[in-house]
Amino acid sequence: MSEYRSDPAWAAAADAADPLRHCRDAFLIPPHGASDSHYFCGHSLGLQPRQTAAELQQELQDWASLGVEGHFKGRRPWLDYHRRLTRPLAGLVGARDDEVVAMNSLSVNLHLLMVSFYRPTAERPAILIEAGAFPSDRYAVESQIRFHGLDPAKALIELHPDQADGSFSDQAICEAFAEHGPKLALALLPAVQYRTGQAFPLADISRWAHAQGCLVGFDLAHAVGNLDLQLHASEVDFAVWCSYKYLNAGPGSIGGAFVHQRHAQTDRPRFAGWWGQQQATRFQMGDRFEATPGAEGWQLSNPPIFAMAPLLASLELFQAVGMTALREKSIRLTGYLEWLIDTELADVVQVLTPRDPRRRGAQLSLRVLGGRDQGRALFEHLSDGGIIGDWREPDVIRLSPVPLYNRYADCRAAVDAMAQWRAMRR
Repeated sequence: MSEYRSDPAWAAAADAADPLRHCRDAFLIPPHGASDSHYFCGHSLGLQPRQTAAELQQELQDWASLGVEGHFKGRRPWLDYHRRLTRPLAGLVGARDDEVVAMNSLSVNLHLLMVSFYRPTAERPAILIEAGAFPSDRYAVESQIRFHGLDPAKALIELHPDQADGSFSDQAICEAFAEHGPKLALALLPAVQYRTGQAFPLADISRWAHAQGCLVGFDLAHAVGNLDLQLHASEVDFAVWCSYKYLNAGPGSIGGAFVHQRHAQTDRPRFAGWWGQQQATRFQMGDRFEATPGAEGWQLSNPPIFAMAPLLASLELFQAVGMTALREKSIRLTGYLEWLIDTELADVVQVLTPRDPRRRGAQLSLRVLGGRDQGRALFEHLSDGGIIGDWREPDVIRLSPVPLYNRYADCRAAVDAMAQWRAMRR
């Protein structure tokens, strides 16, 4: 028997009993008419923490009153501002402090780390990615292959989904490494696939890749702040992420990178910049580059303070709550939305995301029965009613009940809106 019930009173009681209900008050919820919208788009752009404006205003005030001296005398001196983010980020991704850094954007960081970790040879020229990878990842991979004078038609190998819902079984992933391993220089896969919401088994993939002699990197765009990650223990070689989705740092905010401790002193080639230079000699302005050990050695430029301040505001919320509690609520909340859809909308919507909570995060990807036009019609109906998700071609609606600010009542409202649309069609 399910732990859930379908009546609105049950959702209201569940929200009242939620130990994390206070977290919602820390965010600004976009309005819809006279009330709040039901926001399910944290997988695309997280909501703004109320503290964000104050954090930005503080840095603006220090700039106004201190000028260049803000690097040394500000409330949070800018010289090492990025290190204020290090420990919270390390905790979120399951890493040592020296394995993480906040810098650049996801795609820039991906290129920088592929310079070091994609070193093709005649025997190992290839990169393995998943079919249907996020376009920016695919573009980066293809351009890196071409940069080395190789042909993506030969050096880019795609892992194809083998499940009817478009997901990848562990067996299919393992067999891809067994089949292609001897010619792989690198595997680049998502921790969570953006279209389906499937979570990939990072530790298993790292083991399968390393057994074949290739390195492995992960795109954590849809995983950081969503899953309880353990990058160091999973033996991941490198990973990159953005902070504007589940980390709620705002559009175009700072990205992040992880480099495993075993590569901390690597002599692999890299594209260097002065902020990657060891801090003790950085301002001596010497000609010789000596990389800071660990992930910070891949930095190029000094920290973009106004892109980092919003992330600092959000990370304080994560530290106060902890990923264990957030993940526990996420499993229950997404499970409730899934149960409502299965119970009340099985004739309208198909859930594409894996059913096992261990193989997904907050996101549910939905396909409307009846084809793309019907899917778009439902999506627009939801948007008009203040149910904010997003659409991904060719025919997927994505809804993510985020545990920091979503409620059981939001899930109930989303399913009510879908039922209303069904009734209008009859």
